[in-house]
Amino acid sequence: MAELESLETAAEHERILREIESTDTACIGPTLRSVYDGEEHGRFMEKLEARIRNHDREIEKMCNFHYQGFVDSITELLKVRGEAQKLKNQVTDTNRKLQNEGKELIIAMEELKQCRLQQRNISATVDKLTLCLPVLEMYSKLREQMKSKRHYPALKTLEHLEHTYLPQVSHYRFCKIMVDNIPKLREEIKEVSMSDLKDFLESIRKHSDKIGETAMKQAQQQRNLDNIVSQHPRISGGKKSKKEVCASSDLEVKNTSPMSEQDSGILDVEDEDEDEEVPGAQDLVDFSPVYRCLHIYSVLGARETFENYYRKQRRKQARLVLQPPSNMHETLDGYRKYFNQIVGFFVVEDHILHTTQGLVNRAYIDELWEMALSKTIAALRTHSSYCSDPSLVLDLKNLIVLFADTLQGYGFPVNQLFDMLLEIQDQYSETLLKKWSGVFRNILDSDNYSPIPVTNEEVYKKIVGQFPFQDAELEKQPFPKKFPFSEFVPKVYNQIKEFIYACLKFSEDLHLSSTEVDDMIRKSTNLLLTRTLSNCLQNVIKRKNVGLTELVQIIINTTHLEKSCKFLEEFITNITNVLPETVHTTKLYGTTTFKDARHAAEEEIYTNLNQKIDQFLQLADYDWMAMEPGSKASDYLVDLIGFLRSTFAVFTHLPGDVDVHSTMSGKVAQTACMSACKHLSTSLMQLLLEAEVRQLTLGALQQFNLDVEECER
Repeated sequence: MAELESLETAAEHERILREIESTDTACIGPTLRSVYDGEEHGRFMEKLEARIRNHDREIEKMCNFHYQGFVDSITELLKVRGEAQKLKNQVTDTNRKLQNEGKELIIAMEELKQCRLQQRNISATVDKLTLCLPVLEMYSKLREQMKSKRHYPALKTLEHLEHTYLPQVSHYRFCKIMVDNIPKLREEIKEVSMSDLKDFLESIRKHSDKIGETAMKQAQQQRNLDNIVSQHPRISGGKKSKKEVCASSDLEVKNTSPMSEQDSGILDVEDEDEDEEVPGAQDLVDFSPVYRCLHIYSVLGARETFENYYRKQRRKQARLVLQPPSNMHETLDGYRKYFNQIVGFFVVEDHILHTTQGLVNRAYIDELWEMALSKTIAALRTHSSYCSDPSLVLDLKNLIVLFADTLQGYGFPVNQLFDMLLEIQDQYSETLLKKWSGVFRNILDSDNYSPIPVTNEEVYKKIVGQFPFQDAELEKQPFPKKFPFSEFVPKVYNQIKEFIYACLKFSEDLHLSSTEVDDMIRKSTNLLLTRTLSNCLQNVIKRKNVGLTELVQIIINTTHLEKSCKFLEEFITNITNVLPETVHTTKLYGTTTFKDARHAAEEEIYTNLNQKIDQFLQLADYDWMAMEPGSKASDYLVDLIGFLRSTFAVFTHLPGDVDVHSTMSGKVAQTACMSACKHLSTSLMQLLLEAEVRQLTLGALQQFNLDVEECER
């Protein structure tokens, strides 16, 4: 069995050796692995060594067989080397002789070659220079234009150079440098023109105040002209309308070509006297940087970039312009500067809209105006609420109207501004009411509550001119004489008229109908009468130190003021031209106000009389246990009746016309007498019924009866 395995192993080793001899070296790996996978690789190595030794013996036999031929070949080669050396020497000698003989010819040929080469180079140079010189001249011109900041001509030169000249000499290195430099030059032109635009925008921002001031002066001039024309219809022409002024200034600016060589910003303009022609707002501005930059970016294919940048920057400026200063409400100049800046901003944008094609469009302008309108109205609402001076509120209203008229002249809708003015009108009315409250208090506090004495005809006519009073009996009386009312009547009446005038001033230029103006004035006047004047009268009537004489005079005064209400109605009708019979006309409530004041004064009279009666009754000192009555009425009661007699004498001797004396004074006196008597009787009854009076004598009752009989008399 072992011999069989040994034979199989030897056969396998023999097969592997044959594969190694016949197989490519790169593929011998699997064969060798089969050897190492077996366990007889030692024996295989012995067989491999024996096979190598066999091959070495075969190689040695082969070499011994061919050795003589190798020796013969070497011998032949040595002979050929000798012959080759001889041939080389002959060739060298021949070459040296040929070189010596052709040296002069070579020199002559070299000289001819150099001449021909130079001639060709000169000709080629002339041709190339003829092509290159225009390119260099154009490039030099471009550089000169760039240096002198003529950017638009430089851009045209650059376009000409790139598309006309450089293609002809594009293979030259300097041309390649130029070609590589062209994008940089374009970018430089863009940056410089953008820098000019930034300077322009900065100047516009700083000078918006001046531009707006000029535009508002123009609007004021136009309004004054319209007023003159409306007052004198025959006068026509002679001055341009606002539209014509704007159109002419537009033409002037359009003449400024985008190819203008001048860089710029805002032109300096000295302040004009009011008598001189106000320059057009557009005349203050040189728009050429905008036109140049727009044209340059359009040529460079970056118009959209330019438009977006311009609009973005102007939006930022708009937000800055619309931010009011914190102390704007303190003075009118603060509001004026704020409005001037806004007007200046939109005058510039309106001009850009009409002189460029698409840099800004109507939608963009409308969007900006909507934002400006909302922010302006919010700012005005906030700041105007701090204002307590009606004169400042009125000046602010006139300024807002001028602001609105100016922008309306440029096509901006301003209805919201006029709606806001109606809100400010309510605030204005409140400030007027506060002011007139002080005026009325001063008038009432300074009044002497005595009838106005008149010493001559001039003074009489002056007072009648101030207050609508007619009395035939008083006119017949000789001087000196007295009006039935005190000084506060004509003063209050005139102040009511002044208040109406103040309300009318606010309604001017608000584009309101006569009916709306009339309604506004009547509502404000009603507030003045029913709230302000009524409160002032009530305060005077309720004062602690007011006397009965003063209260009676207040009753007379309010009666005359009540009668004057119909004249106030006529006054309002005359200034508004709206008849009181109109359906929507508000009625004045002055009659009610003065009636209420008069009733309050009457009640105060009754109250004061009763208080005086109570004071006298406190002096009553009855001896309820007296055996005999006194011979006369009690002293306190005699004094009380004397006081009442003198008091009622005041009512019966009041000066004035017959009507007032007979109706108003008589009625007050009668009512006061009845009230006093009723209060006195009640108080006397209380004296008898007091808890402290537990018993009384016949003498005490007789004394009390004497007092009652004295009262009856």
